[in-house]
Amino acid sequence: MDVIDLFKFFINSKSETPDDGGLLDFIENYLEGFEAVRVDVDDIKNLFIYKKFSEGEHLCFAGHVDVVPAGSNWDTNPYEAVEKDGFIYGRGAQDMKSGLAAFTQAVKETKEFKGTLSLMLTSDEEGEAVNGTVKLLEFLENNDLLPDACVVAEPTCSNRFGDAIKVGRRGSINGYLTLKGKQGHAAYPEKAINPIHNISKVLGNMAGVDLDNGDAFFSPSKFVVTDIRSGMQVTNVTPNELQMMFNVRNNTKTTQKEVTMFVEKHFKGLDFELRLTQGSYPFRTDTNTKLVRYLDSAIESVTGIRPEHSTAGGTSDARFISPMGVAVVEFGVKNDSIHSVNERTTRGEVEDLCKVFKTLIDNWE
Repeated sequence: MDVIDLFKFFINSKSETPDDGGLLDFIENYLEGFEAVRVDVDDIKNLFIYKKFSEGEHLCFAGHVDVVPAGSNWDTNPYEAVEKDGFIYGRGAQDMKSGLAAFTQAVKETKEFKGTLSLMLTSDEEGEAVNGTVKLLEFLENNDLLPDACVVAEPTCSNRFGDAIKVGRRGSINGYLTLKGKQGHAAYPEKAINPIHNISKVLGNMAGVDLDNGDAFFSPSKFVVTDIRSGMQVTNVTPNELQMMFNVRNNTKTTQKEVTMFVEKHFKGLDFELRLTQGSYPFRTDTNTKLVRYLDSAIESVTGIRPEHSTAGGTSDARFISPMGVAVVEFGVKNDSIHSVNERTTRGEVEDLCKVFKTLIDNWE
């Protein structure tokens, strides 16, 4: 198999979260001479596979085999890799079976390496991400197998392949607010406390507001309202309470404390309950580290482009890897059709991604 054959095979293997589509067993067999460890939890499949070529640092490639559901109205079968019009179509083409194929093939073709090479793979990245990479990392830490550096092959590029790597990510704070009122007849508003009226007085000063100014690496933390619901779907009863959900993609300047203070400031005098959860915390890998410098060089060697160092976008499993003291970055193909109908990438991007990873491996010392 070459990298395109492997890529198409991965697309053809339906692996909607938490199903791995048999891909972890396949990769375990495909990488002959590598030692495999399975850390499966309930219906989540996890694989760590590694080979110590010689003394030296441990370089890991990480990612996920699972994909989001395909949805409807595709022009092609989402679980059949179709090559046409200069693109290869299929669910996971960008996110992230292209990256999966690229680093798997690059590692398979490696004959010599100054250290240890490994893959860290899960079927739980697109789901709750509770029993996936975090469980692998627990195993690696307990068995003194944590890597020194890690590349997560999520799609990162915007306009041209090679134009961006992710050297960090914002965190994600989720908010759940209940605003209390007093139910009553719409004809007698003076006898009721209408939470919809009350929230309307403050929402304009909250929704879409920046909680800080950001910095050179992170954009501002923004208060984004995602859901508001109340009432009984009738016109003559004012509601007893209102629920609002919001999200803050936070940088290092804003924590749960600042979010709580922001809400309390605007809801002062109102009867409300607030609950915050945090799915991930902000992190940034020093751009002077060996991993960033070597990956920059490999990308420029293959594409002629010096990539931007970005922290934009959503989250990935890199958020679990960085707190373990591992230098981690993300790099992959363009991300303009991830999770969408007719997800696609190009043959050239997949081939070049594999070349970048091979160059990184060959130059590592």
